[in-house]
Amino acid sequence: MQNQARKQITLYSDGSSLGNPGPGGYGGILEFKGVRKEYFGGDAHTTNNRMELQAVIEGLKLLKEPCDVEIISDSSYVIKAINEWLDGWVRKNFSKVKNVDLWKEYLEISSPHTIRGTWVRGHNGHPENERCDELARNEAERIKLTL
Repeated sequence: MQNQARKQITLYSDGSSLGNPGPGGYGGILEFKGVRKEYFGGDAHTTNNRMELQAVIEGLKLLKEPCDVEIISDSSYVIKAINEWLDGWVRKNFSKVKNVDLWKEYLEISSPHTIRGTWVRGHNGHPENERCDELARNEAERIKLTL
């Protein structure tokens, strides 16, 4: 069987928290060759950073095969961790790192993929980022109403 090129996927993501901690939501868009899939979810008691990272993890979980993934987020925490900090955190066994459970899940779920992170300024008119923000905020508001 011939070795096929990996699919090029763009994963847009955002997280939201009403209070830090408080009810939170995440939203994302997976894009492949112009086809989009939106996803969202949330948690009743969480932080903004946890939701930012959860948005990435949940998007990666939707991929059915190893892909080349560009993660586009307005979270400098998530993008810098993916691009710069994560290797050092692993070497130091996540000493003094927050959200270790999610970072370990991220490492596991991201391992088949080639990933690069791209930071975009939030609330700056980037259409996919604005849509992810809307999905995340809507979910956080929905959860808040159930509490």
